[in-house]
Amino acid sequence: MDIDLILNELSLQEPAPNQEVAKQWMSCFIKTIKTVKDRGVKVNLRTKDDFYTTVLAPNYPLRRWFNDKSVDQVERLFIKTLATKTPFSTEIANLEIKSIENNTGSSEFRHQGEQAIGLGVAYLLSTMSVSLLSKEKWNRSQLLLEMIRMDDDEDGEIVNEIVEIVHASCSEHIYEHTSWFQKCIREKVLNGLDIWNRREELFPNLVFCEDVYKQVQSLSGGDPILRQVIKRLFEMEETCKSWTDGVFDIDSFPCKVSPESDSRLKRLKKELTFKCPDGNERVFSWHVRMTPGAWRLHFFVDSELGKIIIGYIGLKIM
Repeated sequence: MDIDLILNELSLQEPAPNQEVAKQWMSCFIKTIKTVKDRGVKVNLRTKDDFYTTVLAPNYPLRRWFNDKSVDQVERLFIKTLATKTPFSTEIANLEIKSIENNTGSSEFRHQGEQAIGLGVAYLLSTMSVSLLSKEKWNRSQLLLEMIRMDDDEDGEIVNEIVEIVHASCSEHIYEHTSWFQKCIREKVLNGLDIWNRREELFPNLVFCEDVYKQVQSLSGGDPILRQVIKRLFEMEETCKSWTDGVFDIDSFPCKVSPESDSRLKRLKKELTFKCPDGNERVFSWHVRMTPGAWRLHFFVDSELGKIIIGYIGLKIM
């Protein structure tokens, strides 16, 4: 399995005070990447700028590190053979990522008040971000980001949301993510048709309306929204799995869920009504949002079955 690791450019902002510290940073970074590869995955390192032009310390760019005989030869060879892709959006058909790179999009990501392009890309791709351990704040296996975006509803308000991403800056963090790697391998979904064909295996606590097949079957493996659809479905599955009895707590979802407004329900009741596998038609008001684009996943909580019914996956219903 291939995995994209997204380099956090903020961890490269300030060079090390001297060459010895820079070499320590690189050794730790290499151990981190090696530990990922030991999980049986092929690594691609995505970077904002050309990684090989990185200045590690005063008068000590990465190219000089390559020729430093005091650096372990195995480490130098490892970095030379590491597959890198620059910029982040290379070979990814994701306009949202390109707009974030160019600072022209309707959304941005910040970490502790500072614009964080790479960390935002990691969130959008549902993958792991990696940092050089240049500051103590990067010594975390999870990072919280502030996602700021323009709401695509009628009012067009600015929405602030706190999101969490998987992160590593040392090999110990990779060990903490063992279950995450196992889940990635187990749940590797090829495309939208694969979602449908494996729905009972992957999502035993979810029920899918037949219309969902037509909505997801055209999603290709390279479609950027595919990863977000998969992420939301697994969040639904995990939430429903932990619901054992009593009234379902709508606030138990790890992501923001919203009902349709009264005005939209009145105007679009027919469009929001879907036939369920039991033959009954239900109005699917509750939904979650997905980016890039104004995508929605509409669901219905069936208290009798103890399951969540997925009624619609696609662009916002208008």
